Amino acid sequence: MSKGVLLSLVVPSHNEELNVPILYSEICKVLEEINVTYEIIFVDDGSTDNTIETVKKIQKKDSGVRLISFSKNFGKEMATTAGLHFATGEIIMMIDADGQHPPQLIPKFIDEWRKGNKIVIGLRDSNKGEGFIKRYGSRIFYRIFNRLSGFKLEPGSTDFRLIDKSVQKEFNKLTEHNRITRGLIDWLGFSKSYIHFNARERQSGQASYSTKKLLKLAFNSFYSLSFAPLYFFGYVGALITALSLLVGIFVLVEQYMLSDPLNLNMTGSASLGILIVFLIGIVLASEGIMSVYISKIYSEVNGKPLYVVDPSNSNIDA
Repeated sequence: MSKGVLLSLVVPSHNEELNVPILYSEICKVLEEINVTYEIIFVDDGSTDNTIETVKKIQKKDSGVRLISFSKNFGKEMATTAGLHFATGEIIMMIDADGQHPPQLIPKFIDEWRKGNKIVIGLRDSNKGEGFIKRYGSRIFYRIFNRLSGFKLEPGSTDFRLIDKSVQKEFNKLTEHNRITRGLIDWLGFSKSYIHFNARERQSGQASYSTKKLLKLAFNSFYSLSFAPLYFFGYVGALITALSLLVGIFVLVEQYMLSDPLNLNMTGSASLGILIVFLIGIVLASEGIMSVYISKIYSEVNGKPLYVVDPSNSNIDA
């Protein structure tokens, strides 16, 4: 790879003061071997430890290291988004600060890009230390999403990926607040290739992405990338309507036309109650899904920024 090509590495970081130096050292060793021009953009997502100070110490030794510091914790998706917005490289790669994404694979990602692939995606085959809920929850999510949404997400796909500058340009046009970055990048299209890897254990500290946050991310994926929930409740409403009609016809024929041969002894109020219950189900299902989409529409049009950069701790033009 020509040294004239600039590689941008985006590293979202939240309370990673112990992991940042280790990751930086590994990245530098790999980049020295492949002889590239680089910038490493650490995006501090409202850390409460000394992550910012740690990055600033590294900056004193390496002018290729840049820092974006959020005014508070906006979440990993926004941190990744900020890094992609400000990256200036011809190719941009995302890598987690906790050490689970092996930097040793960076040359393979670049080789795939050189073959003409605009997006190179890391597929996780295994994850050391991954809990039961995350492991099987992830599998269930991909199966349900791919079956219902009409939009395919490759199982095991991660944020450990490389994109061409042309992909970055289109990604920066997207304005969703409730976003899953990897899904939006896949949605853009472009030629893709995949690299399988085994995720390593965290170098130190605890994962800031809790099960609750992962579930929220999964729901956001459905709402932002799929109309499946809307269609699902539409089908439920149609089914309930059909059942209520059939029950109504059955009661009418059995009770009033055939004089109750089954001895059900259903009163008029009971028949009416069945129909009312079914109709209430339709109303509740419809209002429930409408409320979800209205809340998403509200979050998109309320004018809030995706993130806020703290200029006092950022050495990057905002």
